[in-house]
Amino acid sequence: MSGQRPVVVVGSINTDLVAITRKIPAIGETVTGTDFEIHPGGKGANQAVAVARLGYPVRMIGRLGSDPFGAQLKTHLESAGVDTAGIATSEGTSGVAVIIVSEAGENSIVVTPGANGKVTPQDLEANIGMLRTAGMVLAQLEIPLETVEYLAMLCAREGVPLMLDPAPARDLPPGIFKQIEWFTPNEVEAAFFTGVGRDRIEPLAAEETAKLILSKGSRGVVLKMGANGVYLASQAGLSGSIPAFHVKAVDTTAAGDAFNGGFATALLLGKTPVESARFASAVAGISVTRKGAQPSMPSRSEVEALMDSAEARTLSQ
Repeated sequence: MSGQRPVVVVGSINTDLVAITRKIPAIGETVTGTDFEIHPGGKGANQAVAVARLGYPVRMIGRLGSDPFGAQLKTHLESAGVDTAGIATSEGTSGVAVIIVSEAGENSIVVTPGANGKVTPQDLEANIGMLRTAGMVLAQLEIPLETVEYLAMLCAREGVPLMLDPAPARDLPPGIFKQIEWFTPNEVEAAFFTGVGRDRIEPLAAEETAKLILSKGSRGVVLKMGANGVYLASQAGLSGSIPAFHVKAVDTTAAGDAFNGGFATALLLGKTPVESARFASAVAGISVTRKGAQPSMPSRSEVEALMDSAEARTLSQ
């Protein structure tokens, strides 16, 4: 591993407070939960742990609070194999996400940023050496937008590819798209960024949606469509669908983060974008069969086993 350029994740680190219930409550409705769990989370930390579990070197830049959650989260990241040298501590609370998961595996999430809201461009400059060594940088939108903008500028300046997971969806400055190597929205986020007037992208509209996003300037786009798989397209002319693996979903929390970590890892291992998307789909597929965000992330051997078994079934048909 010593010769490999690491993945560097810039993003959020949270504690997930998870309530399990029969269904997601409507506005004003109270439902009874069947279980309650506490897990480490945050989109940035989830993606970092996904990479680490796959056995690839990964470093993280972010902030934790001075509360007990902060110390616990840092210890967990380190035990998972994430280099935490770029994580600073701020006075106050760490990030917290309150997650409701239904029996069908659907989820609803409220995120309180805490220390994640204090990640600044100065934190990036303080870790510029780390960013320069990266094979790819992963970012999300759970830290201040000005910091994400500055990160995109730095990556473009240093020639380091940037993968942006635009979650939670918010308006982005038009110029940032030209600094993005891979833009990876889910169906809801893709609808937001293309203004198609629907709550989510349907599979038949994936090609049109991808073209609209590419027209904004990003070099590549991956539309994550859950059980409908992913649609991959690039400025270089790449386009096509990759089906999802058939699994029984227990908890879809962090499935998109699992995908991004897997996609970055596979690309840096030398796989093609199509091969990387299939590998990442297997990572995400395994993650949804387990509860929790970071606890659900699989090892590389588990991913390869799922891919081999799916291929064997296809050949036998």
